[in-house]
Amino acid sequence: MGTLINILIDGVVYGLLLFMIAVGLTITMGLMRFINLAHGVFAMLGGYAAIWLIRQMGLPWLPGVIIAVLAIAAISVPLERWLVSRVYQRPPLDQVLLTIGIVFCMVAISGLVFGTRVSSMPFPEFLSGSLDLGFKVLPAQRILVVSVGVASFVGLWLLLEKTRFGIQLRATVDNVQTASAMGINTRRVATLAFALGAGMAALGGIVGSALMPIEPYYPLTYMVLFLAVVAVGGQGNLTGTLVGALLLGMIDTATKYLAPQLSSILFFVAIIVIISLRPNGLFGRAAV
Repeated sequence: MGTLINILIDGVVYGLLLFMIAVGLTITMGLMRFINLAHGVFAMLGGYAAIWLIRQMGLPWLPGVIIAVLAIAAISVPLERWLVSRVYQRPPLDQVLLTIGIVFCMVAISGLVFGTRVSSMPFPEFLSGSLDLGFKVLPAQRILVVSVGVASFVGLWLLLEKTRFGIQLRATVDNVQTASAMGINTRRVATLAFALGAGMAALGGIVGSALMPIEPYYPLTYMVLFLAVVAVGGQGNLTGTLVGALLLGMIDTATKYLAPQLSSILFFVAIIVIISLRPNGLFGRAAV
């Protein structure tokens, strides 16, 4: 019984972290049909930016995190405008080559600037303790992941369902040509969606650095994992991303608890089975 509780709690924590990072990727792929293998770069840069602002610049933890997230979102705008947008209509192979090139460039640059070792995220004192639930001691940093993850889902749902931008984004996801004909500036919507995804990835990279340490190979280490969340949940679907992330978080946690030596194999076997049964993802729709 204790093992099951540990799997459930740790799986939810890990799943919510995957959601925060991968939700921007699923919107990007669902909106612009753009295969962005460099999405993990934003999570890594968010972590490095927060570490630098807090350690080197002496900012308090919360302002440092907020500025880091906003900075990564801002940096993504010219990247999308001047580089990424040039391959939107290109074949998928061109998109893959461009983004994987960005990944390797950022891995090399990060190694030169920050070193090849893991960079530890400074957390305030109130996040250095733990909470005794009676049946499990939960570190405060994991409570932070759960809190921010739930808040992110609620905030994104409200943004997509209750705002003008959300209506425009959903319309663009459904049909770019029709949305453009109705007067929606789909180019601006795409840029804002890309920046939103980059900011969410940066936030996930920061709050989840205890589970996914910040180091130069971060984008390569977790690339397949982020893509798996999108594939399992369904491109462009917020609820699908959450369910897919939680499901994969549970599967990964359960395999590590129950069969640690086979965890990697069983994890990817589970992904293969899910995609075989649901080629468009759990909440995805077939292309018309």
